[in-house]
Amino acid sequence: MPAENLTRLEAEERAGLVSVDAYEVALDLTTSETTFASHTKVTFSAKEGSSTFIDLIAQSVDSIVLNGTALDPASVYADSRIALENLAADNVLEVSAQCVYMNTGEGLHRFVDPVDGEVYLYSQFEVPDSRRMFTVFEQPNLKATFQFTITAPAHWEVVSNQPTPQPTAAGEGTTTWAFEPTPRISSYITALVAGPYDVQRSELTSADGRVIPLGVFCRKSLSQYMDADYVFDKTRQGFEFFEAQFDYPYPFDKYDQLFVPEFNAGAMENAGCVTFTETYVFRSKVTDAIKERRVVTILHELAHMWFGDLVTMNWWNDLWLNESFAEWASTLATAEATEWKGAWTTFNAMEKTWAYRQDQLPSTHPIVANINDLEDVYVNFDGITYAKGGSVLKQLVAWVGLDKFMQGVAAYFKKHEFKNTELSDLLAELEVTSGRELTSWAKLWLETAGVNTLASDIRVDEDGTITAFNIVQSAPADYPTIRPHRMAVGFYDFNEDGSLVRTERVELDVDGESTALPEFVGKQRPALILLNDDDLAYAKIRLDADSLEVARDSLSAIEDPLARSLVWASIWDATRDGEFPASDYVALVLSHIAPETESTTLRSTLAQLLLTAHAYVAPDRRDAAVALLGDALWSLAQDAEPGSDAQFQFVKYLAATPTQGEHVDALAGLHDGSVRLEGLTVDTDLRWEILEGLVLAGRAGSAEIDAALAEDDTANGRQAAARARAAIPTVEGKQAAFDLIFNNDEQPNAIVRAAGLGFNHVNDASVLSGFVAPYLDSLNRIWTERSFHMASQILEGFYPSPLANEELRSATQGWLDSNADAAPALRRLVVECLAGVERAIKVSASDQ
Repeated sequence: MPAENLTRLEAEERAGLVSVDAYEVALDLTTSETTFASHTKVTFSAKEGSSTFIDLIAQSVDSIVLNGTALDPASVYADSRIALENLAADNVLEVSAQCVYMNTGEGLHRFVDPVDGEVYLYSQFEVPDSRRMFTVFEQPNLKATFQFTITAPAHWEVVSNQPTPQPTAAGEGTTTWAFEPTPRISSYITALVAGPYDVQRSELTSADGRVIPLGVFCRKSLSQYMDADYVFDKTRQGFEFFEAQFDYPYPFDKYDQLFVPEFNAGAMENAGCVTFTETYVFRSKVTDAIKERRVVTILHELAHMWFGDLVTMNWWNDLWLNESFAEWASTLATAEATEWKGAWTTFNAMEKTWAYRQDQLPSTHPIVANINDLEDVYVNFDGITYAKGGSVLKQLVAWVGLDKFMQGVAAYFKKHEFKNTELSDLLAELEVTSGRELTSWAKLWLETAGVNTLASDIRVDEDGTITAFNIVQSAPADYPTIRPHRMAVGFYDFNEDGSLVRTERVELDVDGESTALPEFVGKQRPALILLNDDDLAYAKIRLDADSLEVARDSLSAIEDPLARSLVWASIWDATRDGEFPASDYVALVLSHIAPETESTTLRSTLAQLLLTAHAYVAPDRRDAAVALLGDALWSLAQDAEPGSDAQFQFVKYLAATPTQGEHVDALAGLHDGSVRLEGLTVDTDLRWEILEGLVLAGRAGSAEIDAALAEDDTANGRQAAARARAAIPTVEGKQAAFDLIFNNDEQPNAIVRAAGLGFNHVNDASVLSGFVAPYLDSLNRIWTERSFHMASQILEGFYPSPLANEELRSATQGWLDSNADAAPALRRLVVECLAGVERAIKVSASDQ
């Protein structure tokens, strides 16, 4: 893997020498089940007499011809680079190679559907993996046009960035598709998807009058579950919203959305050819949280067609320009243009929780990160780049105003279309339209790390009248930046019906360590005071003592879902920081979760509840807390409205944490049909989740897993079976899962991910004790032998974090101490794993 790295300095030097005009790429996908033929012709200019390199990862290189002269591959090709010496002012390079199909979700991924034996391919190139499919100057600021010619089986669909052309016969059973060249784009957003995909088509009319063809694709064995009409509907709403807001028509010729197997991420913004995870094809019931998340993801990728694809960052340190903008814009579009009007509540419950967690890790970094090489980029697809960046953009919009912000963005697109930019280019346009100086703001918010905490300092007289009100701002010692915040303060009081409703809201600027709020002096203190009402600011919030007591008793009475989510988040932050006892958090959640109406708030809070019971409650109380949790979730499921999202979620989380007793009997009954809940259908995916719970509780094992797989021998079924087998709560079961992944590289990425989830799904964490040393001893080998995505999935998925004890902490720190020269990205992954253990130890010690 180090031999495939590229430093920022190397990229800058190469960009100073080379300007790329065009690529012509011809692929033959009919030659082998393991490799494919790749021929690339690159036309580029260079500084005359200079030398540089071009990127390629291939099994073998057949020929290299530079400006008509054949080069010896054995002499000029090594690791991932072809050396190019003594370049002319104008150059033509042709390379023929045999490239490898991947099973890692990188490069050109090959999947065989167990249902019908059909082969499906898709590309995934971000960050540097187009070089696994063709020869390329692999960096975002060497844009060019790309013309693909693909030979493949005649019955396949073949999709790329440009509209699919009429094919021509290429031999018995094979066909060739010659695509038109793309506009000037970066290599990482080029794409190829090929196979017997089922497709549904539609179209829309763009703001400039063009008819834009639309397509929705998935595997044939999933086509019965593909709700393409809904996807088309959300796409049309997104197009209308973004074209109006950005004052720039959709910049490409068509828009295909393809749901592909074994995908590593949620989706990828290939220009006009967006790929999505198949988990968004709902073969079984899913929560409303997942339904909403799919809409946000659809609009996130659509936003990228402008921000990322039309205008692209110059180097990966400005990755946030892509991802933060898409996070913010997609949430805005979801709230404003679709039926999911509570999207900002979802953003707070999910994205901001992720951001706050990431920003408190030892590996936190500025939003504009220091990206020295490709390995730095890999690990920065994180909560800072996505969620904190999106949160800070929301703060910026609150500061400059939405209209002024969008006017600046529109000017930015027009000025830099099909080019590369840096942060300063965007700020320049926003300064013009807003009239605000943004350089100072950017330094504080984008170029420093860490999250501030805001708390109220309130004084009242004997009648409850406020005599002084200050907002106190603090910062962690390691990241002491005090920042300006645009935020609101809300007053909440009880209605006659017992609900807590907002009675007053003031929007204001907070800066410095203490900000006086004289506008509240003389007012009667309300029942609950909420800082950062409406969630404009990015900061952890602490409730004052009186408001916290009201929340303990009446959190579920807060009428507004966003305000309620903010209070949930504040108490969760305090729990993670050891300021609110973990046992009290368990009690609070169980007291107030039943009436929660927002699916993502429910989902996030239940996940936090499980983590707290298993890792944050004091060790001597933990078994009782987990048993209480199982019983309580079963009661909540029985009492929930039949068929509701809440009922469904309570059952899912019950299946995730069974121990013994009545709730396990209930799970077994739900699985075999002897117990029923009105309105609940135990469908295929829920049945797998319940089975895994029974495995965890010792009520089922290999025989039951084999029987379930025989009934559902699909890709989803095989992943669920791998996860359930890895959850078998014995040393032998854990050893089998560990060996399956660590001792061979044949398993695809989806099975690796599933096995890791099952491996760490335990009630008695001691079963993992014997794996600490083998895990740590394998780190350098796995990092060296596997691709980045596979290595990171293995190392994160199999770190025995449920142990969360001093022995694991000490062993992990020992590895870090003795591997100071390990790859920085590897060390970062280990540091983050260790941070979770250290937090669990600290928080559980404070649970008094």
